[in-house]
Amino acid sequence: MKILKILCAAMLLAVPSSALAQRVPEKIAAAIPAIDRIFADFQQQSHAPGLVYGIVADGRLVHARSFGVQDLDQKRPVTADSLFRIASMSKVFTALAILKLRDEGKLSLDAPAEKYVPEMRGWRYPTVDSPRIRVRDLLSHSAGFVTDDPWGDRQQVITEAEFTRMLREGVPFTRTPGTASEYSNFGYALLGRIVTNASGMPYDQYIMRTIMRPLGMGSTGYEVRDWPIERRAIGYRWENEAHSEEPTMRHGVFGAMGGVQTSANDYSKWIAYLLSAWPARDGVEQGPVRRATVRELQQGSNFPQLRRRFGSTGETACRQAAAYGKGLIAAVDCELGVTLSHGGGYPGYGSHMMLMPDHGVGIFVFSNRTYNGGAGAAWDGAVELHNAGALRGSVIPVSGSLAAAYRAARAMYGAGNVRAAGNLLAMNFLLDRSAENWARELARLKSAVGTCRTEAPLTATGQLSATFEWQCERGRLQGLLLLAPTAPAGIQALRFNIVAPS
Repeated sequence: MKILKILCAAMLLAVPSSALAQRVPEKIAAAIPAIDRIFADFQQQSHAPGLVYGIVADGRLVHARSFGVQDLDQKRPVTADSLFRIASMSKVFTALAILKLRDEGKLSLDAPAEKYVPEMRGWRYPTVDSPRIRVRDLLSHSAGFVTDDPWGDRQQVITEAEFTRMLREGVPFTRTPGTASEYSNFGYALLGRIVTNASGMPYDQYIMRTIMRPLGMGSTGYEVRDWPIERRAIGYRWENEAHSEEPTMRHGVFGAMGGVQTSANDYSKWIAYLLSAWPARDGVEQGPVRRATVRELQQGSNFPQLRRRFGSTGETACRQAAAYGKGLIAAVDCELGVTLSHGGGYPGYGSHMMLMPDHGVGIFVFSNRTYNGGAGAAWDGAVELHNAGALRGSVIPVSGSLAAAYRAARAMYGAGNVRAAGNLLAMNFLLDRSAENWARELARLKSAVGTCRTEAPLTATGQLSATFEWQCERGRLQGLLLLAPTAPAGIQALRFNIVAPS
């Protein structure tokens, strides 16, 4: 209890400053008090000596809050510049490095991994019909290796020579490659070796020189002792109702799966960079890796699973369809939209990050207690943002073809005759339903809902598809407009649905 009192009394540091906080988007600002409470409660209830979390939106860190202390001896307060190890959240750096090397023509995702790691060539596979492990399989954890948490965490320190001996001896498989997705730290250590061999420089140097430093992440790296202890959050275990310090592990081969050390201020630049890849658009490329390549991180395994949303709403929220992409877990949430997330657990540290690319918002959290990830708090924070109306969603511009087709759709409805669309009907339209049947259908709709206000805007779902909703005398009329893949793009389908007045 004494330790808890010390932690509760420790400085609570809010970042940005009050001047910067005035620029926080209004709806995000409205949710911040509730989110602060969520993380404050999590820090105390999980016995984390210290914690920092951040919200990234509009390409910048709009809010960060820290709780507790970096170390229990000197009781230095956690700040947004305190350095934490982020464990498996490091994997997305490895995945993006692989994709960058692919873009540079230095490797192929569909090539056998043994092309880049010759020590794998003598491996004994589990069945005679096993395919050789591809680079792609390692990225999405479908190489047939067994789940190796927490064994993998303790391999952090092994040397390149020790890893080479391990590879030459071969490893046991838990299943045939390519038949399921199963999380493997060992697989990401192999990717680190591929980065080294394909790039011609040590893995950590390649990541820092070509990704981290170009993003301005000057306080982020792999060898923790390269930074003064005054900046480092010391890692602790909570056991038998007391804290004990975990040993500090030096950088080694398994750093590719979990070795990154960073601060909230630095990491927010990484989150902002990842989010900047959405939506696809014209414009100059500004990052170290192409936007289209960053978006590939959400593509990976074809082994989706249903899972509960993390956090207090998980029991009542709809289930998510989730699958491992490349260094990130992609899941579709019925309220938050597409989410990309990853946790980190490590001796002395726990972390979690989640991106909501549909909305351009991300949340992350670091703590200095063993395996204390904070996924529930992060997702509860995202739900608070949703409830506050802070998740705006990306808007797809209405193309000229859609605008012309919508004018034709309103003309058809107003005239009660689809021939009012003129030459904007695709060749299948009247083959699928005759003009006479369309006239009867339009008359039925008008009889059911009465006069409608058809000036409502379109909501584009792509360059060639959109939805709309008209307010009518007796209810609403929802519509779907789908154009054909032709030049010019004619209307291939027009569908209506009556929504009775509530």
